Amino acid sequence: MAGQLSLETPKTKRTKKTLGGLLVIRDSRVGMVGLTLVTFWVLVAIFAPLIAPYSPLAQDSSAINQGPSAQYPLGTDTMGRDVLSRLVHGSRTILLLAPLSVICAVIVGAFLGLVGGYFGGIVDEVVMRLLDAIMAFPTILLYLIIISAIGPSALNVVIAITFVGAPGVARLVRSLTLDIRTRDYIRAAETRGEHPFFIMFREILPNARGPIIIDSMLRVGYAIFSIGTLGFLGLGLPPPTPDWGGMISEARKYIWTNPLGVLWPALAISSLVVGLNLFADGLREESTRYQ
Repeated sequence: MAGQLSLETPKTKRTKKTLGGLLVIRDSRVGMVGLTLVTFWVLVAIFAPLIAPYSPLAQDSSAINQGPSAQYPLGTDTMGRDVLSRLVHGSRTILLLAPLSVICAVIVGAFLGLVGGYFGGIVDEVVMRLLDAIMAFPTILLYLIIISAIGPSALNVVIAITFVGAPGVARLVRSLTLDIRTRDYIRAAETRGEHPFFIMFREILPNARGPIIIDSMLRVGYAIFSIGTLGFLGLGLPPPTPDWGGMISEARKYIWTNPLGVLWPALAISSLVVGLNLFADGLREESTRYQ
């Protein structure tokens, strides 16, 4: 009826708007291909105990470094462990650590970017110069320094990726903040006497969430590569934890006799990262089209 009050709460409206924004991915073929790849690996991680035929740590001394067979569909590694089981369980590890690392980097980077962009002046100068100093170092060198100093472990991998990724997030959020803080509703909030942190986290950050979400998806792909790189260099998860990068490092010594041992984890990393990038690209293109 005309003039009837809406029963939707502001929270419900925001939820519907967010879901509507995500559903535009259906119109992007590239985005749907990416979503399919990501969904595949997410389901593999969720149902890993049901999919894996063996324990990822179980060793068979009679089947060391073998190719695919009826007993071991993807072959075995240098310790007689089933590659399929380690690959499946490794998806759990990487799909836990990579998003967690990015979430931590986004939290730290968003806070620094909001503070620097909103307050400006000396605060912005100090924050940005510190972040520029961090970004001046090559990424792999920072990883080597951090992990070598604190030791390889799942927690330390998250810390290293957070430390390296936060400056990039901060620069993105700062640029968005510099634009949004000039809007009329920000001036209105300042006129009402709202606290600066209320304005930053309730007015500015929600209106910057679109680019941040898309950037975060891309960063999850970078984090997966980083975890794989650290595992390959022996600075990732300590053995015998199933780790795709560690699997490549172990199998490369026997690449001429069993090349598939390197191929499977490399394909897993590539397909997951490509899927995330395609999904993010499709979401960005469709979101821009409907703006």
